[in-house]
Amino acid sequence: MNAKWIGAIFVLVSCGGFGFSIAHSYRQRERLLHQLLNALEMMASELEYRLTPLPELSRKAARDTCGVLRVVFLNLCRELDWQSEPDAGSCMRAAMEKCPDLPACLRRPLRLLGQSLGCFDLPGQLQGLKSVQDACRREIARLERNRDVRLRSYQTLGLCAGAALVILFV
Repeated sequence: MNAKWIGAIFVLVSCGGFGFSIAHSYRQRERLLHQLLNALEMMASELEYRLTPLPELSRKAARDTCGVLRVVFLNLCRELDWQSEPDAGSCMRAAMEKCPDLPACLRRPLRLLGQSLGCFDLPGQLQGLKSVQDACRREIARLERNRDVRLRSYQTLGLCAGAALVILFV
């Protein structure tokens, strides 16, 4: 009888944990987008006032970010230093390919960033950074819409699925 209840508790905790992990990954995507937005603002000010070269700009962005964004910006810096690709857009694609765990919500803004950096004059690059910032803001707004209700639903669904399995097995 004890083994049954221990198994039931494990099933309930694991299903509930799955719901909580989905909610955590949702919050993590939102945090990463905020980090990218801050890095883009720093890049725009560096370009506008200091005309920082792209490899140094990506190094500074890597210092200001953490996690998967830091890895992407460090990979971009290496790609730009080695000049293994002909332009910044190709270097960004190569840097993103080296990060398989990059969330899908970051791929589009980073691709836009790679297309706008190094391809235009200074006003064009600043305009490109502004459009990438706008894309990040739209994605953040999409994620924040009904966020609390959605996250509570994920957590509740995990716990309810666990409870349903416990009822079926016991």
